[in-house]
Amino acid sequence: MSDEPAEPRRIRGQALIEVTREDLDLYAVAELEERIETLQAEIRRSQSQIDRKQSGRAAADALFKQ
Repeated sequence: MSDEPAEPRRIRGQALIEVTREDLDLYAVAELEERIETLQAEIRRSQSQIDRKQSGRAAADALFKQ
């Protein structure tokens, strides 16, 4: 066993909360544009996951409605 304390678990979505609290005044324009691109990519990734989940749900609903 290790005597080192375990790191506390992060709450789901905590990273997003931390990102939204950052001081944007510290960023240059190029950094802000890069940040926007990264956030837009994350939105696309999240939307893709929603689409997959809805598709799976629709398939299950169709199967059990027969």
